[in-house]
Amino acid sequence: MVPALTAAGAVVPDADLRTLPKAHLHLHLTGGMRRTTLHELADRHGVRLPERLVDEVPDDWRALGWARFQRLYDVARSVLRTPEDIARIVCERAEDERVDGSRWLELQVTPTGYVSRLGDVVTATEVFCAAAAAAEAGTGVGVRLVIAANRTRPAWEAELLARVAVRLSPQGIVGFGLSNDERVGPPEEFAKAFRIAREAGLVGVPHAGELLGASSVERTVRALSPARIGHGVRAAEDRAVMNLLAERNIACEVCPASNVALGVFEGHAQVPLRTLHDSGVPVVLAADDPLLFGSGLIEQYVAARDTHGFDRDGLAQLAAASVRHSTMPRELHDDVLADIERWRQPSIRSAREPRR
Repeated sequence: MVPALTAAGAVVPDADLRTLPKAHLHLHLTGGMRRTTLHELADRHGVRLPERLVDEVPDDWRALGWARFQRLYDVARSVLRTPEDIARIVCERAEDERVDGSRWLELQVTPTGYVSRLGDVVTATEVFCAAAAAAEAGTGVGVRLVIAANRTRPAWEAELLARVAVRLSPQGIVGFGLSNDERVGPPEEFAKAFRIAREAGLVGVPHAGELLGASSVERTVRALSPARIGHGVRAAEDRAVMNLLAERNIACEVCPASNVALGVFEGHAQVPLRTLHDSGVPVVLAADDPLLFGSGLIEQYVAARDTHGFDRDGLAQLAAASVRHSTMPRELHDDVLADIERWRQPSIRSAREPRR
């Protein structure tokens, strides 16, 4: 491992990483739940959890495969029964973001996965919007929503969700996504849904380039005109695809712990974080599903520092990319970038502080 050094030659400590201002742009609603909350809600609603959701997070998720991972995720989601449950986990997530130095969270949710308990799609989406607004008011962390379609479901459902997202966008919806098993549902089938969202001003943030290779990233870019790609790490297999992302300024939301846990790569050293970054592809770090992988936002920055050799300047660049590729209002955007620059140059920060 290659430790990151400050200008003075000292390793950037984990605590210092928490003071680095940043945005979190790839986090799923259920996957962002605290494990303690999962257990409490399961007890309350009479949900029997499998051992892997009761015990400590295992280190052998690669043995599970995608299908079992998805089943475990669905079990975790089943404990969310009421608007109060949703409000609780979103507020707790915002509290955890604040601790990690995140000023802005774009939380991804698929309303169709919750309608059996929260009502129809519109009602469920309104519940999420209300929870996000309350979490922001209570914590000071900006919380916005990305409404995601399930690519294993028919295209007409995605188009319905896009229209709902557009209709409720004044309530805090900023993006439209496409999630679940990348090997099912080619991006071209969802072009109309993304066009509906894009023409109304929502950013497109589909998953691609995780379970499939660079060609999946290219097809997604051509078909859906995204602003960011969820994961996108397999783009590193083809320089032409990396060039396409760089030329179009399309960011990859890289989630190293998730990629390793699900067996996309053998270990953190194989995650092509440095390859993408050095090729001019905008990279933003994210945690994806910390509930299941036991690794939050700070741990992704730790991996960038310890495994990929990002020094203080490099870590600041990653944080700045997360801000530039977010949907933050301009004033907040500029303030956070200024705070990142002060973090990057602590000697300047100290010099600017008033003498006592």
